[in-house]
Amino acid sequence: MSKQHAMGLALVTGASSGIGATYAERLAQRGYDLLLVARDLQRLEAMAGRLAQEYGVAVEVLKADLTRKDDMRLVEQRLRSDASISLLVNNAGVALNGSLAEADLDRADDLIQLNVVALTRLAAAAAASFSGAGRGGIINIASVVALAPEMFNAIYSASKAYVLSLTQTLHSEVGKLGVQVQAVLPGVTRTEIWERSGLDEAALPAEMIMEVGEMVDAALAGFDQGELVTIPSLPDAADWQAFVGARAKLGPNLSRNKAAARYK
Repeated sequence: MSKQHAMGLALVTGASSGIGATYAERLAQRGYDLLLVARDLQRLEAMAGRLAQEYGVAVEVLKADLTRKDDMRLVEQRLRSDASISLLVNNAGVALNGSLAEADLDRADDLIQLNVVALTRLAAAAAASFSGAGRGGIINIASVVALAPEMFNAIYSASKAYVLSLTQTLHSEVGKLGVQVQAVLPGVTRTEIWERSGLDEAALPAEMIMEVGEMVDAALAGFDQGELVTIPSLPDAADWQAFVGARAKLGPNLSRNKAAARYK
């Protein structure tokens, strides 16, 4: 492997637009070869040609709909079998608008399949491969609503809380084996996800919206610093540390039988 390709191969899901496409661009700049996964083959091929030409990296595309079991298993198997893969960006996801009582549950099933099931299976495949090699990185894209679920709706917020919890636990399992794990919690980011979910981005205050390039740059800076959880929109990291500290203080009391006395 040449020096230019010494970073290995990065597999990016949801790579045809938005956060995934921006990760692909930034990782190509860093010298990663790329395996880009999404449903839109035409977009993927156009992006692959441009990135290969501009950055001199090898770019492969894989058309896959991760809500379909056969497609998801194909990507999962690639992660388990390809020793050149050194980074997984678990980005593919969708959002839904509206309350749980009013939700289209067929669409909700697709959301859970993509945001939860596919992400879990790909993270598990990467964890198995990377921990065996003693190296590699897994970036799971969650959301700030994992911490503040009332900001959005029940199904999407719960799916992103799952991503955060999974990432924290996965870190405790594979971090000691040389695998770096990161959960990225974006705030409102200017991507196509809002239009697809039925939300009007223009109705949101402009100061709430982060440009996708700024978000990914902040997330990668957090990855470089070894952060387990990165919140690109958070202006003061001390706020997150205070939250972590409060959680740590609460932890020892969660299984004490005597605590039940306060309900008597």
